[in-house]
Amino acid sequence: QVQLIESGGGLVQAGGSLRLSCVASGRTFSRYVMGWFRQSPGKEREFLAAIRGSGDATAYAESVEGRFTISRDNGKNTVILQMNNLAPEDTALYSCAADLMIVPRWDTRLGPFSDWKNYDYWGRGTQVTVSS
Repeated sequence: QVQLIESGGGLVQAGGSLRLSCVASGRTFSRYVMGWFRQSPGKEREFLAAIRGSGDATAYAESVEGRFTISRDNGKNTVILQMNNLAPEDTALYSCAADLMIVPRWDTRLGPFSDWKNYDYWGRGTQVTVSS
């Protein structure tokens, strides 16, 4: 069982930055693929970024690549989503997720890591609001 707690959301002006954190419980954090997703009212949950358990491979959605960076610190059971150059359309509830999935390849935008249904554990989310 893994519990995930996100923090770092808030209100920011367009062009600004936020740093989201997700802290996980348990002693096997480094085994888990970690992903970040977001959802706004009336829209489907959207994949943003994922990172391999070892931290040496990442994948991003096209909509955020170059603006968002995912990283992890396995010593602190933490995964970070650094978000730069935010725009009003980035307003959403941001959630982290964890799973022991096997990922055949990371050099692609689509894989098991990009499908929210493949993740077993979820945090409650942190709200990000970007004003114009």
